[in-house]
Amino acid sequence: MQISAKADYAVRALVELAADSGRPLTCEGIASAQDIPFRFLKSVFRDLRQAGLVRSRRGCEGGYWIGRDPAAISVAEVMTAVDGEFFTLRGERPETLNYPGAAQGLPDLWRAVEASAQSVLGRTTIAGLAAEGAGSRNTGRRTAVRDVSPVVPA
Repeated sequence: MQISAKADYAVRALVELAADSGRPLTCEGIASAQDIPFRFLKSVFRDLRQAGLVRSRRGCEGGYWIGRDPAAISVAEVMTAVDGEFFTLRGERPETLNYPGAAQGLPDLWRAVEASAQSVLGRTTIAGLAAEGAGSRNTGRRTAVRDVSPVVPA
């Protein structure tokens, strides 16, 4: 499974906005803080703005704010906002796949992978990631990875 750079940058930018929500942040500041190419981040913000996940204002007092409560924004929603379909296989949705012969059970595996990823990323919020980042900055250590139980097709 590959996560696009666009999705990674979008999540990181939103976490940065959620961690410092008291003021607008500039695209340049976010790009610098997260080591993201500025030009690429501008296009990411365009998609995030269209999805209502960020809002912006021009001018010397301007910048970007998170568009909604970060506790209500899931990583899955962010990924879909910037990449389109959440999970595809050669451009097709897993529920449309049918394979012949010995490989006929494989689409069930792909559907299970999608369901597992959707479960983990759907319950992981921008607010939760920002809180984890703040906690690890204060303690100097990383927090534990959430319990991720694999879903195995029947």
